[in-house]
Amino acid sequence: MLTALTAMVIMTSAKAPKRGSMPKGIDLEKVRAEVNDPRSEFFYDSLMAAFERVDTTMTLEDYRYLYFGTMFQEDYNPYRRNAYADIINPLTHKASHTRAERDTLMKYTQLALLDTPFDLAQINFLIYALRSKQKYNEADIWQYRLNHLLQAIVSTGTGADTTSAWYVIYPRDEATIVNIGKNVQSLRPTFIEPYYDCIEVTDEHGKTQDFYFNICPVLDEYYLKYPED
Repeated sequence: MLTALTAMVIMTSAKAPKRGSMPKGIDLEKVRAEVNDPRSEFFYDSLMAAFERVDTTMTLEDYRYLYFGTMFQEDYNPYRRNAYADIINPLTHKASHTRAERDTLMKYTQLALLDTPFDLAQINFLIYALRSKQKYNEADIWQYRLNHLLQAIVSTGTGADTTSAWYVIYPRDEATIVNIGKNVQSLRPTFIEPYYDCIEVTDEHGKTQDFYFNICPVLDEYYLKYPED
């Protein structure tokens, strides 16, 4: 289900990508090779530096290599727990916030994003906090980043079935993707063998729709890095 804060962010700031816009698939082995090659135009450190300085010349392809290239970095963990979750999560279930709570949300979402820069839910919450503090320029910067990250994700398929499932680097962001910019309610993901998540979404008219995510690369990288689990 949507949290109160997620719904508020959706109504005030987020722009939803259209399902299936520019579907291109994704060659993750090519991504792995390019982002780890210092000679490549898609070298991860170079792309991250451009992202951090809000380089508006970055293309959709740049964002695709940056976002999905995160999976092939040494410290990547798709199931890493947000260190500030105990502070942030209670606030996301409130429909309104005091000035102090907005300050807290802004501070700790920013800290969370230092650890996981592409945590879409934290970006979404940060945008809300910044706008509520009338920090519109900074909110617009994060909105710009979020929109391009979402476009990178939906460019991998249509999300309509397992043969054209979307890819994400953090399974927890699946709900953010299907909810953002829409007045909907979603269920928890249902795992479908061998490696898909399916989320059923119901809109305000009671119409349901299923969205599919391919988590095979996420699982592969996780067990490669953490074989003891």
